[in-house]
Amino acid sequence: MELYVNGIGTLGPGLAGWAGSRAVLAGESPSCEATPMEPSASLLPPNEQRRSSESVRWAVHVAQEALEQAEADAREVTSVFASSDGETGVLDRLCTALAMPQRTISPTLFHHSVHNAASGYWGIATGSQQSSTVLACYDSSFCAALLEAAAYVHADERPVLIVAYDLPPPPPLYAARPLRGGFAAALLLTRTPAPCNLAQLDLTLSNDLSEEATSMDDARLEALRRGNHAARSLPLLAAIARQCVTLVRLEYLEDQHVLIRVRPC
Repeated sequence: MELYVNGIGTLGPGLAGWAGSRAVLAGESPSCEATPMEPSASLLPPNEQRRSSESVRWAVHVAQEALEQAEADAREVTSVFASSDGETGVLDRLCTALAMPQRTISPTLFHHSVHNAASGYWGIATGSQQSSTVLACYDSSFCAALLEAAAYVHADERPVLIVAYDLPPPPPLYAARPLRGGFAAALLLTRTPAPCNLAQLDLTLSNDLSEEATSMDDARLEALRRGNHAARSLPLLAAIARQCVTLVRLEYLEDQHVLIRVRPC
């Protein structure tokens, strides 16, 4: 499947925004352990900003950046949101409340516990009535979302926004699902070439596992890629940042990889 990238948003350790991340991802500047900036999610109305969870703000932040970069109208864009674990911070607070003698559950917390919270807030913020898919496929969440978005691009012939995000869960959930730092990325994908395209992507599936999945040359970025499953997108983002023809191999299923031929535009 052939796709074009029109906009990108990033948020992670030392990767605050696509404009500031390109040199790091391209290997032109060293990475750093900087604490990620607080997501602004300025599209959200003030009341919704106060109510929203941290993961919602991370997702909306990168989605907003990708659309602003592409100068796209969010009301015309289909969306695919992906998180391997969803609202673990909210889940921890709910479980803690249930362990108390009063067992009093906050309606706001319960409202945020659903996996499609970020998608819902995106719809509130943008007024979009286009379809929005929300996926959780454990370690394969980013690849599953990328394939879902590619299918939408070709079936509906409209722009599709893919948003992948994961934050480390609090203890004791962290012991069962130790994620390394927070990371979120968004890509706006289209079917047709245009002057604003950042890259062309050719996607295919492969059962040939004789080669390892593409890794990051930088040790910090590789640790992030291996430790946060939204960051499985980093090799693709790095290939786009380098602006040269590159074959990216991403882990998908136990017996399958997603191959992406990245060409500069």
